[in-house]
Amino acid sequence: MNIVSIGGGPAGLYFSILMKKRFPDARIRVFERNKADDTFGWGVVFSEETLSTFADADRESYDAIRANFAYWDDIETHFGGTSVTSTGHGFCGMSRKRLLEILQERARGLGVEMEFQREVRTAEEFRAESDLVLAADGVNSAVRAEYEKTFKPDIRWGKCKFTWLGTTRPLRAFTFHFKENAHGLFQVHAYPFEKGLSTWIVECREETWKAAGLDEATEADTVRYCEELFAPELDGHRLLINRSTWRTFPTIRCEKWSHGNVVLMGDAVHTAHFSIGSGTKLAMEGAIALHDAFVAHGVTDVPLVLAAYEEARRIDVSKLQRAADVSREWFENSARYLRQHPLQFTFNLMTRSKRITYDNLAQRDPKLVAATTKWFRESSGAPKASDGSAPPPAFTPFKLRELTLSNRIVVSPMCQYSATDGTPGDWHLVHLGSRAIGGAGLVITEMTNVSADARITKGCAGMYSDEHVAAWSRIVEFVHGSSSAKIGIQLAHAGRKGSAFHPWEGFDRPLAKVEGAWETIGPSPLPFAPDWPAPREMTRADMDRVRNNFVRATQMSRKCGFDMVEVHMAHGYLLSTFISPLTNRRTDEYGGSLANRMRWPLEVFSAMRAVWATAMPMSVRISATDWAPGGLVGDDAVEIARMLKDAGCDVIDVSSSGNTIDSRPQYGRMFQVPFADRIRHEARIPVMAVGMIQGADHANTVIAAGRADLCAIARPHLADPYLTLHAASDYGFPDAPWPVQYLLGRPPRKG
Repeated sequence: MNIVSIGGGPAGLYFSILMKKRFPDARIRVFERNKADDTFGWGVVFSEETLSTFADADRESYDAIRANFAYWDDIETHFGGTSVTSTGHGFCGMSRKRLLEILQERARGLGVEMEFQREVRTAEEFRAESDLVLAADGVNSAVRAEYEKTFKPDIRWGKCKFTWLGTTRPLRAFTFHFKENAHGLFQVHAYPFEKGLSTWIVECREETWKAAGLDEATEADTVRYCEELFAPELDGHRLLINRSTWRTFPTIRCEKWSHGNVVLMGDAVHTAHFSIGSGTKLAMEGAIALHDAFVAHGVTDVPLVLAAYEEARRIDVSKLQRAADVSREWFENSARYLRQHPLQFTFNLMTRSKRITYDNLAQRDPKLVAATTKWFRESSGAPKASDGSAPPPAFTPFKLRELTLSNRIVVSPMCQYSATDGTPGDWHLVHLGSRAIGGAGLVITEMTNVSADARITKGCAGMYSDEHVAAWSRIVEFVHGSSSAKIGIQLAHAGRKGSAFHPWEGFDRPLAKVEGAWETIGPSPLPFAPDWPAPREMTRADMDRVRNNFVRATQMSRKCGFDMVEVHMAHGYLLSTFISPLTNRRTDEYGGSLANRMRWPLEVFSAMRAVWATAMPMSVRISATDWAPGGLVGDDAVEIARMLKDAGCDVIDVSSSGNTIDSRPQYGRMFQVPFADRIRHEARIPVMAVGMIQGADHANTVIAAGRADLCAIARPHLADPYLTLHAASDYGFPDAPWPVQYLLGRPPRKG
């Protein structure tokens, strides 16, 4: 083979080493624009898991790398005049310059040809003569730009500015500093990498950077400013520069990774924010994967190999980039957490990317989790457990008006499509009743519709007749009489998504007229999908009628004895379509601005609030974002929450999407929690988080970090109605209310 690497960073060098070792007859040339001993940045960080991968790939370079490591277990967080240490994390770091020297020496020893200070501006120079052209030319890849139409890069810029400095200040741990001055909040990511040297990255929001005059600063100006700001933290030591200009981090994703025999690698194809320390890891693991693809498929069909490489790596890279995105967003918005107690702030920081959770951190650092748990109990006013211990955060009570929930786990509304003319039956009694005795603090009914023509399907539940009141009363009485759970009802109108088949008969498929279809309504005559009928645009008379139906359903719910009413303003149902600009194209006072689009939904909520018990809470489920161009975004969600709070809403149930088939949610565990987090801190209202919260571990993580007050869990409750009771046994929490009939089957406590 004839291989050319454009770029002599870790990706290009490591791939060259692995290929030359496996295929010694291959000619491999590396062209690097910089000098051999040039390097930018200071240290690189690896985990023990990453190191084991390197050991399997090339023992010689692994041994040399390992011999140059600085090791540490701790993370120190300096915040609010205090320092909190978390341990058990297992990091190692080294000089980036030394890493390149090791890789260069290893490559040279294997016969890789290296040419430095050689600028390659086009891959076309080598395509015809080479079997493979590796584009490892970094964030500003010329090759990526050369074949942009094929690679289709998506480059998204962060909201912070950062400068990569070094320091002579010796550090014993990964160190975070959060410090405010007159210009704003600055944060430092620092870590040791060799004796007498540490990395010292300073980061701040762009508006803070400008307020400090750093947008016009030279490197010397930057050092002067940062040394003055962090003088106590530097303890007399100096900051060092190495092309330490202020930059904005770009998150790079490419639709395709290869073009013929040209393949992107490292930062040229994907980046991950430095706050999770994985840029070099991604580059070197990508080199391993491409090498492995050649081993598996041979060297004769390069396009096949490159396709296999991309398929093998894309999912893992995507997961890591998603974690890095969440981590980056946390640091971009860290100022919102400055009111938190140092213990909670540190726990929040440790769990920010969702890769570390309450349970995982408890294995690494049981003292920190125990201290955070104790603080959370005391700050929330929760009593000690009967054995004197602090209950896990999800097992602490929560009060809304005069309603007290025994814990913070909620059974999320889940449509069952099994009602008869809107009347819930035995299925609903067993479904909701079993989850109530399963230990959840709150059970919420499925989407319950305020009129027959408000249903999604013929099997949807309703609250618009005396039969419904009797049936729901039976369920409420069982929940109150047989469990410690409270029960809420979610009231809704399907709008343009109504008149559809049961999902198991045809997902998102509308009924035909001969199949019993009914007319649907909406703010504008826009169909949900191209093959759906357009709803009739609502008149003011329609608004009055539907508002009155919501009021009637609220009064009926009060008669049934429900503890809470939730209004469904999410997922593309009627009230949601008024709120979203993608579905509300009205030109009257109910369309246009967000305030206008909220006018009628607020009118409906206020009318319901007026007839609901003053002592009892009301919640609203919203779609915090449409995940679609031109739709609702996070800023809108905060304003919507503020409006609802002013109208008397007690808790915002924060979901997303559903208004349009063009939505492209970024799914993942706890993927909607950041929306709840933002609303809680900026609108200053309690929130219920939803969205792939997969059990008590996730609930404890979200609640202890202060990202939400309640966690609504859907699918895991379908698999395990007794999820909360089982979790209580796993955590050794002694006070979970097991039904006396089931005590003989109670699992032993594991705590």
